[in-house]
Amino acid sequence: MRIGRLGAEGARDARLMLSASALTALGALPPFLLGAQAVRVRPELGIGLGVLGAAVSTFFAAAALGSFAAGPVFDRTGRRVAVAAAGGFVALGGGLMAALVRGPVSLLATMVVLGLGNACCQSASNSSMARALAPSRRGLGFGVKQSAVQFAIMVGGVAVPTLGRWLGWRSTFATSAAVGALVVALALVRVPAGRAAPVAATGAVDRPPWAPLLVSGVAIMFASAAANFIGSFIASWGFEVGLSTTATGLLMAAGSAASIAVRVFAGWRADRRHGANLPRVAAQMFAGALCLVGVAWGVPWAVVVFGFLAFAVGWSWPGLLLFAVARVGRDSPAQASGVIQAGAFVGGAAGPLLLGTMAGAVGFRPTWLVAAGLFVVAGVLVLVSRRGFRADLVARPPREPLTWGGGRVEPSGPRG
Repeated sequence: MRIGRLGAEGARDARLMLSASALTALGALPPFLLGAQAVRVRPELGIGLGVLGAAVSTFFAAAALGSFAAGPVFDRTGRRVAVAAAGGFVALGGGLMAALVRGPVSLLATMVVLGLGNACCQSASNSSMARALAPSRRGLGFGVKQSAVQFAIMVGGVAVPTLGRWLGWRSTFATSAAVGALVVALALVRVPAGRAAPVAATGAVDRPPWAPLLVSGVAIMFASAAANFIGSFIASWGFEVGLSTTATGLLMAAGSAASIAVRVFAGWRADRRHGANLPRVAAQMFAGALCLVGVAWGVPWAVVVFGFLAFAVGWSWPGLLLFAVARVGRDSPAQASGVIQAGAFVGGAAGPLLLGTMAGAVGFRPTWLVAAGLFVVAGVLVLVSRRGFRADLVARPPREPLTWGGGRVEPSGPRG
């Protein structure tokens, strides 16, 4: 009987991870569809690299602002409204992109709508993970959920030689709009409508340490700026050095698939050790810096090899970083991970805009080197934040002792 119950719980957790990941991928997809098809979108809309970067940045800026409002609203209205709103914004934005976008102004306005859709998708999926996933699978859950962004990039890459080539780039956004409409329909039929249960008052809240938490938020801001520049402009750089649009699309797809595998594996491993996650995050960021130096070389084979590794290894840290910070978030893991999410959105907004403008002004090669430097700064800040977290655990022992990643109690000193 117990084995059957555990099997049912495992199946339920698997469905939860996959549905949250699918919703996250749907919200994150638009900027990568735009970036992967940039060589076709730019001539039709009459835009340059600067406007393309501004469009991607507008998406993330709208997502950052929308995420602050979405959480409290959805806490009051429940999961059904959250999922329906997410699908509705995606459907509206995709439809506008497919039918009405004709120039820079309409492109930027539509990316605002799609950015709000991303905020709703993130809030809805995060709520599902936080309220229902078993503690013993939380590291794996973060890895699977954060793989959704890479899945979005992979879908964007595959769309170039398939749907985008056959029916035009607008057809890819029409397809995402149709999926958004399907999400709305499923939310109204299948998602529970109950409100979130209020948190019981249990006395003073054991808050996370703000100084290292903010340092972590700044770290992911720098890393996200570099990483989103990869996703938005690697196709344009590959085309510039002599790769075909099909080859660049497949590069994005293959690199994203490898990153998904690494993120899931890293989360699975995190459930089986007692901390020490942040040094691994920093190592992944440093690896990303080395890969971008190789991409800057500009030889077609180097762009393929190091671009693939930049996706697979250099952009495999988001799930592990979120899990590590939430783990030392004491009584407020959602608040702690929220700081990280805010930093990621800010970096996602600033990176493509600033680096895209720089690429248009001085070329891609020096811009890739600057992006590599951002990865180095991010890795150093992650190690600095780890020192702060460890010092805080010694000075202010948590009310609930830290466990192994999988929720198993293990007496051990703070290892962060």
